[in-house]
Amino acid sequence: MTETHTTPPQAGSGGYDAYQPRSPEFRAAVDALRGLRHDLISDAFAYRPLPPRSAGKGLSRLLTGRLREYAVWAPHALITAAGLIAMLIGSDNSGRGATTNLVVGLLALVPILLTMVRPVMAFWLSLAATAVAYPMGFVNSWQQDWPWLPGGFACHLVVLTVVALRTRPRTAAWMWLLTGAYGLIWQAALGSGHYYRSNTVEMLFVSALSLLVVSVWHIRRSAEQTVTAQQTVTEHERSRRTLLEERTTIARELHDVVAHHMSVVAIQAEAAPYRVENPPPELEKAFATIRENAVAALTELRRVLGVVRAEDYEAPDAPQPTLAELDALLDNVRGAGLSVDKTVTGAVRQLPQGVELSAYRIVQEALSNTLRHAPGASARVEIGYVLGGLGLRIVNGPRPELSLLKPSPGAGHGITGMRERVSMLNGEMTAGATDEGGYEVTVFLPVPLKDEDDA
Repeated sequence: MTETHTTPPQAGSGGYDAYQPRSPEFRAAVDALRGLRHDLISDAFAYRPLPPRSAGKGLSRLLTGRLREYAVWAPHALITAAGLIAMLIGSDNSGRGATTNLVVGLLALVPILLTMVRPVMAFWLSLAATAVAYPMGFVNSWQQDWPWLPGGFACHLVVLTVVALRTRPRTAAWMWLLTGAYGLIWQAALGSGHYYRSNTVEMLFVSALSLLVVSVWHIRRSAEQTVTAQQTVTEHERSRRTLLEERTTIARELHDVVAHHMSVVAIQAEAAPYRVENPPPELEKAFATIRENAVAALTELRRVLGVVRAEDYEAPDAPQPTLAELDALLDNVRGAGLSVDKTVTGAVRQLPQGVELSAYRIVQEALSNTLRHAPGASARVEIGYVLGGLGLRIVNGPRPELSLLKPSPGAGHGITGMRERVSMLNGEMTAGATDEGGYEVTVFLPVPLKDEDDA
């Protein structure tokens, strides 16, 4: 066995720094700078229009008519109103000219309106507007606060609040820190003579209170969403548990009733020939057919019970019956005493598995209904392979008046099951009595052409 030793790169190789362990403080600083770049630099030009509110939430539920329709734009109206107020505050100075007041007012309005489409850019624009508005609105440095004029103060506070509402608490924290750094840069640039007139502390204090309220709102909203999601999951799990309990009850009843009687039928059919001395071959064959059908029914019943009992039950890999096995089905019902003929028209071809299985089950159910409800009657199965699909017609004649066999009552679930299969394949089905006193089931199952599938 050969051991391989890897020599780390030397200090001068250029790759040595990659092998040096990083301290938790360093990694925290790198993650913080990465978050700053993502929140306030990469997303600076992100287009995020403010969506209207839902009509059925908040105070809009108390309104009717057009007022309720207009209420969805309430956030936009509030932001616009806040911008207009900041504009009035910024332009209300008699010591400046009208044009200067208008420009200073617009510098306070535009960043607030921009929060409705590009919130992160609005923050940077608010800082830039402060730098532009201060020299334009300068009157007497000893009689006004700096760097934020009254209008700029209101503008930046509104921008911080709206952007914090529209983003996440981490972005709000970065904006607050950058606002403090921005004020310190102004303080260093203007010198100590302006120290006592700086309103950076007031801005940081008031904005901290505002951002704290917004952060609490975010936390509460996140908690409500988490609780709602947990309640939804709990309700879903409760529904699934109730459904599984109901399915288990149904499976138990099926097993206790149907499986028991079918087992008795199979055992008696197997033992019956031995209770008769020299039974004729026809009688032995009839009892053998009864036993085979009972065993097959038990096998199908166990498969269905497995599906009903277990939610993640996987169906066995046994092949499902197709129209190619229809002759065996017809021989089976002929052995039970039903006279049935089959007619096939069109070019026989292989159809999709779902169509083949549904067609087989529909014919099986229709013939079973004939055995139950019209014993002694004859039946005819017609299968038509057409260009757009498969046509089925199962019709039986009236029950003979002299027949000694009595019809068995039914609940109509067979017809319902056939309709469900046809509906699942987007087919058409009609079922009803014929003029001769029999019953007819007509089905068309569409089969798309290969060219349509490729398209």
